[in-house]
Amino acid sequence: MEIIKKPVLTEKASILTEKQNRYAFKVDHRANKIQIKEAIEAMFGVTVVGVNTMVVAGKAKSRFTKAGNVSGRAPKYKKAVITVKDGDTIDFYTTL
Repeated sequence: MEIIKKPVLTEKASILTEKQNRYAFKVDHRANKIQIKEAIEAMFGVTVVGVNTMVVAGKAKSRFTKAGNVSGRAPKYKKAVITVKDGDTIDFYTTL
């Protein structure tokens, strides 16, 4: 099971990184906080102070076609916000 899927690179996540030394990742929905902490420490070589997880609901999507209005949902996913020790940083662009 691949625990860490990809980093969340949004404006809100980058503000968290700059101000509070926190990083956001999309993770496997079956992973718990301990597994996420171990995976981050092994992958990036940093000391993890805290892990917060949340399940993000998929957005409702709809489009109008010849067959009528087609509606559905984007898939839900689990997001983890990682707090690392002061002085530690994660560089996404060299490790991907």
